[in-house]
Amino acid sequence: MDYRKTFRVEPDSKLKLDKLDSAFKGKHESEDAAKAELQAYGEKLFKQQSVLYAEHKHSVLVVLQALDAGGKDGTIKHVFTVLNPQGVHVVGFKQPTSEELAHDFLWRVHPHAPAKGSISIFNRSHYEDVLVTRVHKLIDKKTCETRYKRIRDFEALLAENGTTIVKFFLHISKEEQLARFAQRLEDPRRNWKISESDYSERDLWDKYIEAFEDAMTATSTGAAPWYVIPSNHKWFRNLAVSQIMADTMEDLKLAYPKPTVNLDDIRRKYHAALQEEKNGKNKK
Repeated sequence: MDYRKTFRVEPDSKLKLDKLDSAFKGKHESEDAAKAELQAYGEKLFKQQSVLYAEHKHSVLVVLQALDAGGKDGTIKHVFTVLNPQGVHVVGFKQPTSEELAHDFLWRVHPHAPAKGSISIFNRSHYEDVLVTRVHKLIDKKTCETRYKRIRDFEALLAENGTTIVKFFLHISKEEQLARFAQRLEDPRRNWKISESDYSERDLWDKYIEAFEDAMTATSTGAAPWYVIPSNHKWFRNLAVSQIMADTMEDLKLAYPKPTVNLDDIRRKYHAALQEEKNGKNKK
């Protein structure tokens, strides 16, 4: 199954998240059954990143958005740790600081766009400014729609500069979210993730769903598509994201750059140095 076709939000389509099964798991019935495929995509991603870094022509921006407990951290941990950290930059966008609020809403985002040869992963992103702000009525409808346009323009600018943009909404059910909150309460290793806002924001579930639907409908473009990933099953989430990433990077037709030196000259110098070293050892 081509998950890019299955989960992509088509431009100008009206997205309804309640029509999409957050528990979908494709052809595999279990995590064990999907392990080999997931490993293959991980190996493919690792190789592609190596070429991306060497070629230094393209960059990749990954945007991860979800409701609380949707699995953004888990996706980074299980999908992207196969990559060489030297070429990856992970940025988490929290509540804006007073300095950030004194500028336009994209001011804090642009400096973290990926440089050529690298991958940036946004854990939350510039979309918070049309989600949280909208739900809590910090901006009006007109401002929200203006921001959609600014986001489209911003992402088009990045694309023109050679950045491939891949945006994932990790789709979980309300029941699954509650189950994950319970895990945070029961597991001492996850207690630190608990916040009072988990439950207060949960009361706004329907408003957040509507905000996500409108934002993705307005900003899924050919250059910066959104993918809605069924994420009740964490292993399937990882598999789908891995496949989409590997297929997207494959489309870039990456290639190692040609050497910038005359290899024959370098080989002669190498053999001369090797011979000199042997001669020196023989004299001893």
